[in-house]
Amino acid sequence: MAGVTKSKIQESIEELGQRLQAETNPHLKERLQVLYLLKLPDAMSISAIAKVMGKHRGTLQRWLCRYEITGLSGLLTVKRSPGRPRTIPAWAVRRLQQRLKQPGGFKSYGEIQQWLLNSLDVKAEYRTVHELVRYRLKAKLKAARPVHAKQNIAARKGFEQTSATT
Repeated sequence: MAGVTKSKIQESIEELGQRLQAETNPHLKERLQVLYLLKLPDAMSISAIAKVMGKHRGTLQRWLCRYEITGLSGLLTVKRSPGRPRTIPAWAVRRLQQRLKQPGGFKSYGEIQQWLLNSLDVKAEYRTVHELVRYRLKAKLKAARPVHAKQNIAARKGFEQTSATT
């Protein structure tokens, strides 16, 4: 048949069928389907398989080239980008957690930002510090709520005594 790849697929049709049924990742399933379709006795051409799969034939050729070099395990490994490194490194986060557990704590996120810069030489934006402390570390600042200057302290003490549940 014209256009059939010269790739020799070592796995049997049964083994590819079982792997295809067991695979849950849709991207890897597509790759296994290509191998399965090429292993069938009446194999289609790469261009026909690409049209059926909705992929470019160059993509399928690249997958087959990787399969020939690294085998099935190499074809089924998907490289992931590590992503951008965090602004505040892990060691600084651990030190910050220890500092947040101490009595007294911080009064504001700006104070945390200054502490990071002065103590650990880590420069971070206010928003980054806020998201780290509030949402990732789930910590709350230990600042007392302001008390109004005209508040009657004796009335407040009486309220605390009567409202306390024991």
